[in-house]
Amino acid sequence: MSYKDKWFVILNPVASGGAVRKKWPYVQQLLKEQGLIYDFAITNGPGQAIELAREGVEKGYRKIMAIGGDGTNNEVVNGICMQKVVPSQEIVYTILPLGTGNDWVKMYKISQDIPQCIAACKKMKTRLQDVGVVSYYKNGVQKERYFANVAGMAYDAFLCNEAANLKTRYFKQFFYLFLIFKCLFKYQLRKARLTFDGQVVEDYFYIINAGICRYSGGGMQTVPHAIPDDGLLALTFCRRISKFNVIKSTPMFYSGTVGEHPQVTTGQIKHLKVEAVDDAPTLVEVDGEFLGETPAEFSVLDKALQIIVP
Repeated sequence: MSYKDKWFVILNPVASGGAVRKKWPYVQQLLKEQGLIYDFAITNGPGQAIELAREGVEKGYRKIMAIGGDGTNNEVVNGICMQKVVPSQEIVYTILPLGTGNDWVKMYKISQDIPQCIAACKKMKTRLQDVGVVSYYKNGVQKERYFANVAGMAYDAFLCNEAANLKTRYFKQFFYLFLIFKCLFKYQLRKARLTFDGQVVEDYFYIINAGICRYSGGGMQTVPHAIPDDGLLALTFCRRISKFNVIKSTPMFYSGTVGEHPQVTTGQIKHLKVEAVDDAPTLVEVDGEFLGETPAEFSVLDKALQIIVP
């Protein structure tokens, strides 16, 4: 059997505090019961899923399954988009969402029930979605990254950086909310300049989000107007706001009504440039993974990812 007829499974064993490693034998049993032929690889550290996905496509695999959370999802999507062997949309991609947040799958109502996810792989119902691209800086070096869900700047990226520095990446929902409010009182607003579709906005920002899909941060909807296949980025930014007002407005982030706040602006754009003002860079994250800082530019690859949906 050729590589293109097999699934290439990329497993992140430490996702969800190591729960993925424990569930792997059960997943293997279900794959066998569904008659899915596969090879697999286990990651051993951050960033390796990118290389495994890229090398898998270069080797000949045309169906890739990730097992993990949003971070694993981001890495595998990057590997698919980085390879130059075939157009990225020719790769069929799916994820068994066994991480902690699992925000990307909420857009498509993909079940976290493992048997249902694997049964969907058997049916092979797919759709295309856009992929975001960001160029940014880390330690003075310009880099590039793809994202399948939501990019965040300002407070969002500050929170991701704080979380990345903790000894554990496993967050229960109540602990994540605690971290959000704890970081809120540490965060200092920075002035930035946004340039998008002929407009320039310069101000102090609490959040700046550019999304392909709607959900991030454990179920928040900072870009509830996102459409995953329209070739556009859903933009949301919030100007200077008091910490008390942030806490008071938190339910709006979960209900998808954040655009109704008087300090919030939303829109659909093709390109976004974010620059520092007064030499204070704005931090950047995508799909919950801290990257670096501005200057940063965001654009869209139209319908670049083929995904399995229920």
